[in-house]
Amino acid sequence: MADSIKFIFAVILTAAAVAGFYIFADQSMLLRVIALLVVGGVVVAILLQTATGRRAWAFAGDARTEVRKVVWPSRKETTQTTLVVVAMVVVISAMLWLVDLFLMWAVRLLTGQGG
Repeated sequence: MADSIKFIFAVILTAAAVAGFYIFADQSMLLRVIALLVVGGVVVAILLQTATGRRAWAFAGDARTEVRKVVWPSRKETTQTTLVVVAMVVVISAMLWLVDLFLMWAVRLLTGQGG
């Protein structure tokens, strides 16, 4: 029940911040953006106090831990892989172009438009 109240309050606060951003259109854009960011921070702080927010924060921490475990490729490996991909794209493009030329020739021949 308390989580539902926090969610509702966060939604109302967000709606009020967005409405205020447009209602005070005659004020400085910088001040309106700063106010919107501050309210956004408060909303995130409120949402992190819910069970779902705590689970989301734990998930983000676990994801960060997993990203640190990744063995990233070296510059040489990345360059080699990129060159292989580019070469394959060129080869497949040429093959598809040739198939397209053949099919265009065959359609023209069958329809009598080949002159």
